[in-house]
Amino acid sequence: MRIVIGAPGNGAALKDELKAQLESDDRVSEVVDLSTADITYPDVSIQAAQAILDGKADRGILICGTGIGTAIAANKVKGMRAATAHDLVTIRGSVENYDAQILCMGQNVIAPIAAKALIDVWLDLHHDPASSYGPKLEEIGAYEAR
Repeated sequence: MRIVIGAPGNGAALKDELKAQLESDDRVSEVVDLSTADITYPDVSIQAAQAILDGKADRGILICGTGIGTAIAANKVKGMRAATAHDLVTIRGSVENYDAQILCMGQNVIAPIAAKALIDVWLDLHHDPASSYGPKLEEIGAYEAR
């Protein structure tokens, strides 16, 4: 799996820990870090979403203070689904139910050890389009296409 990762300054510490974890994980073939010293959360979020849309990455992880700003910005890219998740239920739901390509987390919300445990689960999750959520995602896609 190819992962794009990024964070503005207020998410850099957690992003660095998660990046190191991903780089040592056999399930991950490539990690692309879009972060720079002066990048804003909208810029890094839009770049990450566009990289996935362009086929340069399979999934993304964005970190800011709360995970909310990055999700809002990434969701502005047509066809992208970004979800803020900080526990097992929302991590699983973000992929299994909603087929979110981007996981957003908040450095001020979750401890690194908990984030790492959730990333470990997240890497194995898959969406089943035949699930009860499939038609709902089609409904969202149809609205977006208008």
